[in-house]
Formats: sequence, structure tokens, C-alpha cells
Amino acid sequence: MGEQRRRAGSASRSSDLLSLGSFVILGLPDGVLGTAWPSMRATFGAPVGDLGLILLITTIGSVLVTAVVGPLIRRLGVPTLLAVAGLLAAIGYAGFAAAPGLWLVLSVAVLLGASAGMMDGGLNTAVALTGRQRLLNLLHGAYGVGTAIGPLVVTAAILTGSWRPAYLVQVVLDLGMAALWLRQRRRDRALAAVTPPAEPVAPSPQPADGWSRRRYTGAVIAGMSVFFVYTGLEVGAGQWEATFCRGHLHLSAGATGLAAFGYWGALTAVRIGLALRPVRPQAVVRWGSGIGVLACAVIWWQPGAAVTVAAFAVLGGALAGVFPALIALTPVRLGAERAHNVIAWQVGAAAAGGAGLSAIIGLLIGAISLAVLGPAIVVLAVILVAAERTLDRLAPIPARGISPARPGLSAVGERERSGDDRPGH
Repeated sequence: MGEQRRRAGSASRSSDLLSLGSFVILGLPDGVLGTAWPSMRATFGAPVGDLGLILLITTIGSVLVTAVVGPLIRRLGVPTLLAVAGLLAAIGYAGFAAAPGLWLVLSVAVLLGASAGMMDGGLNTAVALTGRQRLLNLLHGAYGVGTAIGPLVVTAAILTGSWRPAYLVQVVLDLGMAALWLRQRRRDRALAAVTPPAEPVAPSPQPADGWSRRRYTGAVIAGMSVFFVYTGLEVGAGQWEATFCRGHLHLSAGATGLAAFGYWGALTAVRIGLALRPVRPQAVVRWGSGIGVLACAVIWWQPGAAVTVAAFAVLGGALAGVFPALIALTPVRLGAERAHNVIAWQVGAAAAGGAGLSAIIGLLIGAISLAVLGPAIVVLAVILVAAERTLDRLAPIPARGISPARPGLSAVGERERSGDDRPGH
């Protein structure tokens, strides 16, 4: 028994570390693309707004996959799903690195969306259903590490002559991640073979059990709307900041890279801080969205280049905890059984918002000017606050708050394939 516990603990720690590493890799290209775009579009002779096309095509693959992430987890298990995600990403980023024109970038972008949907939806669902709020914050902190490193990686590549090596780095990392998840799958199966099956647990009451279909549907749609707008604001500000700094604030390439690092770095630092010193998710959402409105207003005001860049960093810090807090609150609002599918749908809505709203911002920039970024993100920030209040009215947080922790994430898929149909798995 002691040996089994030791092996189970080792497998869980290995899975947690690999999950964190995977989210670093997931965040890296999000920090790279916006910073690389001024150089990429010069290479391809593309208009500034075509960044929105890349994001839009990426989201098609992501939304299609996240719609079925729940069933894929049950059928394949988390490690297999993420190994496939790594392979798809490696193929896509190899296309970016070798692209002779924008047409190839647009052609493989759908693979990157599918990969991100598998990884983002799969890990968010698995971790949220374990009830481990600290790990959820660390997971998104790891994503922030990737987005913060991304601008530095691509800036170093550009200063040495080309943006392409930044995507070659991504290929190597994704292939390594896929190999490690396949190794984790073998470890999980070996552990499952020597572990006695758990005793069935009677289903517990779920918060949404007494709701009408209309109220439940409204709560799900409201939740997806919050994720849609939130990610549109986070990604839109992050992806267009570099172009805004270069073309509107007239900063140098090096200063722009540092400015982008400031935004994603603040996002990362706050998420790690929330993991080390947890705050009630409701407070994180309320205060983060409120401060975000003020930061966006300063960016619109533009009292000076330094203050505007600082406002981007404040915006990143304010938004940092909102996404993981919303994910953590979904099982609390709806119950673990319903959250299994709903979290994946929320991640799909987030992908759609990140790409779709960023694309719309790009179209506005192309039609008007870079000055439109400020008012655009102010509008998104205000809508986010309103949407979150609507969600709170439809699906208030039960008095009991966050549910207790459940077993580790690495074995979620294995449990479901073995017939353990306890609530939340």
C-alpha cells in the first residue's frame, strides 16, 4: 500500500509539472505573434489588419475542438489528448517558420487553433473538476510565463535578422511536450493496473438541479458571453499593443518588446501571486474587471507614452486572475457534472472572443487608425463588467463556496474509461 501511494504521488507530481510546462508552451506563441507581426507583415507585404485574419482562422479550429473536449477527455484521457495537441502544434508552427507567404500561415492556423483548444479546454476542465484552485491559478500563471517570454524570444530573433527562429523554438518545444505526455500516459496506465478500483460514491445534489431549463440555458450563455468578452479584451490588448506602440506611440523595436513584456509579465506575476496567496474568486473577478475599465480608459486618454505603456501593464495585472477565477467558479455555480462540458464550451467561447474580437479590432484599425485601440478596449471592458453582473444574477455563488478538492487530474480520463462515473468525472 505504501509503495502504491508513493507511485501515485510521484505520478500526480509529474502530471502537475507537465501541465504547468504545457501551459508555458501554450502561452509562448500568444506573446510571440503580436510582437512579431510588424516584422512578419513586412516580410509578406501584408496589411496591418491581416493579423486579425490569422487569429480568426485559428479560432475556427479551437472552437470546433472545444465543443467536443469533454467527450474526448472521457474517451482518450488527458495525456493522450495533449500529446495529439503537441503534434498538431508542431506541424502548424513548422508551417509558420517555413512560410514563403501569408497564404501558408493562414492555411496552417486552423491546426494551431485545434491544438490550443485541446490543450486549453482539456487542462482547464481536468484541473477545475479536481477543485484545486491553487493549481488552476498556477496553470494560468504558467501561461503568463509563456506570454511574457514570447516577446523577448521574438525580439531576440528579430534583432539577429529574422522572426522565423522564434517559431522553430516553438516546434521543438511542442514535440518535446507531446513525447512527455505519451510517457505520462504510460505511467498512468501502469499505475492504474496495480491500483484497486475506487468504491462508487452516491451522486450529490448539484446547484442547478432545481433550475428551469430556461434559467440554466441563460446561465450557460451568460457564462460563455463573459469568457468571450474577457478573452477578447485580454488578447486584443496584448496582440495589438506592439503594433500600437510602434505605429502610434513611435517606440523602437526594443522598447516595444519591453512594453509587451510588461503587459504579459504583469499578467504572469499576479497569477503566480494569487496561487501563492489565494483570494476569493468572486473578489478577483469583481476587482479585476473594475480596475481593467480604469486602465483601458488611461490607454484611450494617452497622457504620455510612458503612462500609456504603464497602463497596459496595469491592465494585464488587473485581468490576470479573472479567467482562472471564472473557471474555478463554474463547478460551484452549476455543479461538477454539468461543468464537465460547460467549462470546455466556455474555453471555446474564450477562443472565439480572443480571435474574433481581436480581428474586429484589426478591421477597425485598418479602416480608421491605431488610435481606435483605446476606445475599443474601453467598450470591451465595460461590456465585461455588465456581462459578469448578469451571470451573477442568473447563477449566484452558493453559500458553501468552492467545493473541496478532488483527485488529481492525470487519471481523469482513465477513471472514466474504466467505468467510474462519479459526479465530476
